[in-house]
Amino acid sequence: MKYIIFGLGNFGASLAQKLTEQGNEVIGIDSNMAKVDAFKEKISHTICLDATDEFTVSGLPLKETDIVLVAIGENQGANIMTTALLKNFEVKRLISRAINPLHEKVLQAIGVDEIVHPEEETAERWAKKLCLSNVVDSFELNDDYSIIEAKVPNDYIGKTVREVSFRVEFNLLVLTIIKKVDVKSIFGKTKTETQVQGVASGDTILESDDILVLYGSNKDLQIFLKQKLR
Repeated sequence: MKYIIFGLGNFGASLAQKLTEQGNEVIGIDSNMAKVDAFKEKISHTICLDATDEFTVSGLPLKETDIVLVAIGENQGANIMTTALLKNFEVKRLISRAINPLHEKVLQAIGVDEIVHPEEETAERWAKKLCLSNVVDSFELNDDYSIIEAKVPNDYIGKTVREVSFRVEFNLLVLTIIKKVDVKSIFGKTKTETQVQGVASGDTILESDDILVLYGSNKDLQIFLKQKLR
């Protein structure tokens, strides 16, 4: 996949390096030439430019890029201006870093697809989330094993956990399933909530909105997530 990351601070640079190490093409951008030089051997491509300059940004391969992430953290104004520019350019998927709650509200108003909170989330976690298709969230136990939340593949909708044979076919454990259920309030109104279903049963039928909580090796998880797209 192709990524453009604006801002090579601690979070942006770490994420760009991890995505590059996993075989992706990454363009890392910063207005500080020293940072650009520092990471030129560790990131696919590094460019020094002003991310708030519309003309300069328009020259980047935005249409060919799968995900654009604004990781600028030192300058809230530059972050917002860059995000707004990219939204106007209609990039495929736009993710931006929020510095505080007010900043997050502004980003939501701009209409970004996802918001990053580097103080709470690691670059490792985001690298996995971006690289593995349909992953909702992940928790890395160590270098080799993880727990992830993933959407149910279309081929498995309507099947039971036993029929899919997660353990035999993929060497994965289904820890639980998060389902959307309709709940009535004390006033009689119905609203949809997500509920953790407890330990997964082999007879549980998988539905289109379900989220699987899977445990396994990173290698097996990647095989499962890639194979299910065929």
